[in-house]
Amino acid sequence: MSDNRLSVFKTYKLYVGGKFPRSESGRVYEVTAKKSATGEAGTGKWLANAPQSSRKDARDAVVAARKAFGGWSGATAYNRGQVLYRVAEMLEGRKEQFVREVADAEGLSKSKAAAVVDAAIDRWVWYAGWTDKIGQVVGGANPVAGPFFNLSTPEPTGVVTVLAPQESSFLGLVSVIAPVIATGNTAVVVASADSPLPALSLGEVLATSDLPGGVVNILSGNTAEIAAPLASHQDVNAIDLTGADAALAKELEIAAADNLKRVVRPQPVDGGSVDWTADPGTHRLTAFLETKTVWHPTGALGASGSSY
Repeated sequence: MSDNRLSVFKTYKLYVGGKFPRSESGRVYEVTAKKSATGEAGTGKWLANAPQSSRKDARDAVVAARKAFGGWSGATAYNRGQVLYRVAEMLEGRKEQFVREVADAEGLSKSKAAAVVDAAIDRWVWYAGWTDKIGQVVGGANPVAGPFFNLSTPEPTGVVTVLAPQESSFLGLVSVIAPVIATGNTAVVVASADSPLPALSLGEVLATSDLPGGVVNILSGNTAEIAAPLASHQDVNAIDLTGADAALAKELEIAAADNLKRVVRPQPVDGGSVDWTADPGTHRLTAFLETKTVWHPTGALGASGSSY
């Protein structure tokens, strides 16, 4: 074979509604490798041009997420667990690609990047196992004094905007997406502005798994520019501000109040970094769940019930 063969560079695209559109704006921006702690040679090199999402792209992503919500939220919890596990299988098969992208994105050695990818895959599996268990943990029968009983069950909030963490391009990304969809919500994800490539590649994994199109939609570009219309969008039900700095988070929280969105604030609040390797607990699973309580009479009062 010829030694003069030219490499085929990858074209990164958005992931919206199960498809891979270029940004409506036609804009792109350069993504470069992050400098490692040891200052290895080759860092800072050009990696790719990523799409610069526009407000129109953000609105299109919300439309896709809303369209997918009914089917996804109506699927059985067991089925959602199977789908999430399938995503982990696909990630396992493309591990080498993600190790390379995470190493460049986060300035890590190959061995450390491999550990991050392994942890991200394990996290997908962990959340896959929770899909049919979280209802038992946060729901149940309530003690009531009277000739009736009531049951509380969790239901998904709806369309959730997720600002992915800026400093952890893959494990942090997985840690904020997986719990949202595990509980039946659909997501519009704004990838890390400086390191969007692992997120855009994740879209390719989701597209080739069993996840229905529109359940997860991934945008790249300037976080503030994309997040502003999403925070005020009347068809977005909740927003996770993990990837926003303190000033942007305050601005978006004010915008989100216009239609009483559920808001998850950045943690820790003092601006420090999050340890994404720690046990995630269940707080992200419950963050985007609503509790429905159904009341039902007992005895001879009839068969009708009421709920609120």
